Amino acid sequence: MTGVPASAAGGSSSARRTGPRAVPGSAHEPAERATPGGAVERGATERGRAGRGGTERGSTEGGAAGRGGKITAAAVNQASVWNVANLLTMLRLLLVPAFVALMLGNGGYDPAWRSFAWASFAVAMITDLFDGHLARTYNLVTDFGKIADPIADKAIMGAALICLSALGDLPWWVTAVILGRELGITVLRFVVIRYGVIPASRGGKLKTLTQGIAVGMYVLALTGPLATLRFWVMAAAVVLTVVTGLDYVKQAIVLRRRGIAERKAALKGSEA
Repeated sequence: MTGVPASAAGGSSSARRTGPRAVPGSAHEPAERATPGGAVERGATERGRAGRGGTERGSTEGGAAGRGGKITAAAVNQASVWNVANLLTMLRLLLVPAFVALMLGNGGYDPAWRSFAWASFAVAMITDLFDGHLARTYNLVTDFGKIADPIADKAIMGAALICLSALGDLPWWVTAVILGRELGITVLRFVVIRYGVIPASRGGKLKTLTQGIAVGMYVLALTGPLATLRFWVMAAAVVLTVVTGLDYVKQAIVLRRRGIAERKAALKGSEA
């Protein structure tokens, strides 16, 4: 029987076993079969670790970036409090004790001290005209400004009126009428704010201007015709104070009724 020589058979078998792996790293070498099982598993493990590491790093970096963004936004919001409008408001608050000290200096009747007191009062009133305008024009409105601005307005005006009445230059009933109106309207605004905002009227702005002029004239040690003139200016200020106060009360009542009616209509619409 004719057979294949053993050497030939062995050679063929050897060639078949070693043929694809005869030259390591050659084009015939399979990429993932060099070491059965181990290399593939290690490669997959390394790729998995690399993937997880990239994901973790990305997640960590993303979290850090998010936290950094929040911190930056908080810093910007905090810095926005220190804008020009709020600085003017804070200046007006600081002028209140300075005004009182100057007004009552040397017994309260010294013309020189009263002149300095008038200068501080004038600066406070001028800053009152500008801070609100700047806040609205340049979008500098902040929660601090909303609270501090009306407090500063009432503080400087109240300090002047109380000092004048305490020195006997202005009747106490005038001080009571003006301060009562100012405080009452401020409380009324907060009560009806859930229904809407009562806008500042032209009469209210004229009242503020007249009050400032009248109080300023009383702070100065005027005599003669100017002393008579300041009486009539203060009388006009008192009339405007009462009239505009009643107008604000009327607006608040209308605003509240309208708000209640709109809420009832909205409830009926939702139930239907």
